[in-house]
Amino acid sequence: MDQIVRIASPAKTSWVSRRLTISYYTVAAFVGAVDGVLIVLSSIFADWFYNVLIRHDIEQIDIALGIGFCGGLGYILLAKALGLYNMQVTLNPQKNISKIVFVWATVLFSLTAVLFLLRVGTIFSRGTIIIFALTELAVLLGSRPFSARLLRSVIAQGGIVGRRAVIVGEPAELGHLSSKNLLHHFGLKELARVTIAGAGEKTAGGVDIAALDLAIDVARRHRADELVIAVDWRRTEVIEKIKERFRASPLAVRLLPDRTVRATLDHQPEFAPEAMLSVEMQRAPLTPSERFIKRAFDAVLASLAAAALAPLLLLVAIAIKLDSKGPVLFRQQRTGFDGEKFHIYKFRTMNVMEDGPVVIQAARGDRRITRVGALLRRTSIDELPQLFNVIKGDMSLIGPRPHALAHDDHYGRLIATYAFRHHVKPGMSGWAQVNGQRGETARVEDMRKRVDLDLWYINNWSLTLDLKIILRTCLEITRQQAY
Repeated sequence: MDQIVRIASPAKTSWVSRRLTISYYTVAAFVGAVDGVLIVLSSIFADWFYNVLIRHDIEQIDIALGIGFCGGLGYILLAKALGLYNMQVTLNPQKNISKIVFVWATVLFSLTAVLFLLRVGTIFSRGTIIIFALTELAVLLGSRPFSARLLRSVIAQGGIVGRRAVIVGEPAELGHLSSKNLLHHFGLKELARVTIAGAGEKTAGGVDIAALDLAIDVARRHRADELVIAVDWRRTEVIEKIKERFRASPLAVRLLPDRTVRATLDHQPEFAPEAMLSVEMQRAPLTPSERFIKRAFDAVLASLAAAALAPLLLLVAIAIKLDSKGPVLFRQQRTGFDGEKFHIYKFRTMNVMEDGPVVIQAARGDRRITRVGALLRRTSIDELPQLFNVIKGDMSLIGPRPHALAHDDHYGRLIATYAFRHHVKPGMSGWAQVNGQRGETARVEDMRKRVDLDLWYINNWSLTLDLKIILRTCLEITRQQAY
């Protein structure tokens, strides 16, 4: 049976872990900033030491600051290009002394050449330059071991936070990937790992489908940032099967280099960046900042709309109670973002409350529709309670329209890209609806057109596009395409 191994986060009890919890991706920026500050301070020290202590002259701190800033910027850019700020390089400074010397010598030579061409050598004298060069070289070489010790301490205490990931792969590959390796080389915080070896109840191309579904479920429950694949790169069929199954998740999917590729990368040229490579198999549709902007936009606009339409909502509720027996609101389970289930709210427009394995779509002249319901459906007023779904966070104002679970199961088997619709929150209206794909989908081809439009929206999202769809929706509701 496939096994899932959860990796517990280390307890953060020390002063270091409480004070220095930083993202893996800010380590390089932090080390670079330290180098930049040290170079500026070295420039100021060289100017003070030579001009004030030796020559008993006036200190020229403004010029020293300018030289230090230019030198610091040049050093950081060149060091970054040569991989000096990668995690592994920072942790092993003794192996990269030659690189540090080479970068600093190149920057110093460039600065000296510029000063000579500008004929300002008398202002920033040769003595100052020599002291600056030797002081900074000593500081750069001396600070790296200190940075390495500090970084190791922070890592040991769990103070470096990588992208939260669920690792899926073969035992042979997973056995060579420790949590430490994943953090140092790929910036990943391992939440869990799932093996795909062994025969499951359902297999496809030698891949245990149940294990892949388990990985998706674990990633959802533990709020992972991405799904990571660790298999032999020669097994292309397995990789494609995993990629295809992971379409059901909106998370980014990354393929790690296998043991053979990693062994090759360990023998890179002297001045090549030393970060391990990985392949992005699937990109997350929206970045965290874009999700925040969209959510804030939805919450504010939906709240304002619900408050403004409160009198209309009350009148509709009274009309429904007077017209037919039954509740005012119709609740039906739908699939939302990342496959999460939620109950959608609508004004009841039928004399039935279908929410099971078989749900019959409404059709023209449907006898189940009530008199008030016909008017509500024609004007789309029956959809207004979904504003509260938006406020709760189950839905968005704009996104792929959610379908009944029975329809999700049916079309999910017929349309390969159907699961991509769940990569964003479902919407009250969407790109498909304002482009004529609204109402009954009597043929599979009708649903395929709707899915294609939904995927275009997901891949081209912007706040401007959402506003455009909202305006077009106000015009579309006057057309009697739904019944």
